[in-house]
Amino acid sequence: MDVILWVKAAVLGLVEGITEFIPVSSTGHLILTQDWLNFTGKKENAFIIFIQLGAILAVVWMYRKKFWDVLRTWRTNPESKRLIINLIVATIPAVVVGLPTEDWIEARLFKPFPVALALVVGGVAILLIERHFKRPTVESVDHIPLSKALGVGLFQVLAIIWPGMSRSGATIMGGLTLGLSRTAATEFSFFLAVPAMLGASVIKMGDIAEVATPADIPIFAIGFVVAFISALVVIRTLIAYVSKNTFRPFAWYRIVFGIVLVAVYWNSRGF
Repeated sequence: MDVILWVKAAVLGLVEGITEFIPVSSTGHLILTQDWLNFTGKKENAFIIFIQLGAILAVVWMYRKKFWDVLRTWRTNPESKRLIINLIVATIPAVVVGLPTEDWIEARLFKPFPVALALVVGGVAILLIERHFKRPTVESVDHIPLSKALGVGLFQVLAIIWPGMSRSGATIMGGLTLGLSRTAATEFSFFLAVPAMLGASVIKMGDIAEVATPADIPIFAIGFVVAFISALVVIRTLIAYVSKNTFRPFAWYRIVFGIVLVAVYWNSRGF
């Protein structure tokens, strides 16, 4: 039994669960944490893909009643039908851009320095958006127009082409820019994560099966469970937080953390 490996799995599961749905970039934090823990390689990357399913399960569990009602009534309820169509439309840009560019981006930008730089740039963007944030025109996730859903999907592409920009950050702040309320933008970001991340994980399941062995099951299970529990806590906390607060604290965290990382990697590894 490798206790150190178990601890690494738990730490990475915690990082995934905490950062997946707040605008600080889970991908960026995972890349950096893997680098610091010396947890890199094909099997380790397969582990990261797998634990993301734990975070997604947290969204499904948290909003299980909502998802069930939508699936049950989409034929007769206009709001349910609208939400399904919005999620499909908002996911299309990520598929169109993400699939053909995935290998190129992973080879060139899944590195500490580009991620650190993205943290800073994204933090500044959040501050600018918050500064000019106006009274929202869409209060509920059930009433998002199709054009605004597509707009959020286009913002999501930013996180795909630049790891560290943050999928949740891009979609939430994109939603605010397009006139969604803080709660509507945050919940739509949660819901949009399900098809986006589930699809990406399913596509890469072959990679997991190729490198994982029965001996890896405990490690994968630890990461999955920790990611699920921590993500569940974060989702509950974030929804309560955004109803009364801005995203500025996340922006300043990104900027400070990113600047420190840029300095560290500039001196030790360059680009």
